[in-house]
Amino acid sequence: MEQLSPRVIWLWRFGSLIRTLLFWTPIAAFAGVGVAGLGGTAAGVLVAGGPLALVLLMGLAWPSLSWRHFGFALREHDLLVQRGVLYRRRTSIPVSRIQHVETRQGPLERMLGLSRVLVFTASGFSAEGSIPGLDTPRAEALRDTLARRGEDDGV
Repeated sequence: MEQLSPRVIWLWRFGSLIRTLLFWTPIAAFAGVGVAGLGGTAAGVLVAGGPLALVLLMGLAWPSLSWRHFGFALREHDLLVQRGVLYRRRTSIPVSRIQHVETRQGPLERMLGLSRVLVFTASGFSAEGSIPGLDTPRAEALRDTLARRGEDDGV
């Protein structure tokens, strides 16, 4: 099984930090102010700070665990994608079912030299398989290989 680039850990951590600042911090502040009005400043700080500290800690630790448990393998007849820390998921995508393959980069991925590969099959509108955090040259090579293998043979 191939692993993702270790730089994806920093990408995921930064995404977690942004979510914490934009989503969890206002919720924690609102809850803390509400509790402080009822039970005092110390209770408000505890209600706001405790969960926020836990979210920040998980945002720092979880990406490393996710990276450790994510892998993929391009085999003869399928692409195998494995992920999950608590709940493990293994997806086998038959090469004969692949319709098209894309690489994508957001601004942070571009800064880190990373890309993600999205594999689409005939079964749906969204990507059947996604491999984030690959070095851009590796992502492009995987995209091209999958596109060549998935070509229709006319049968």
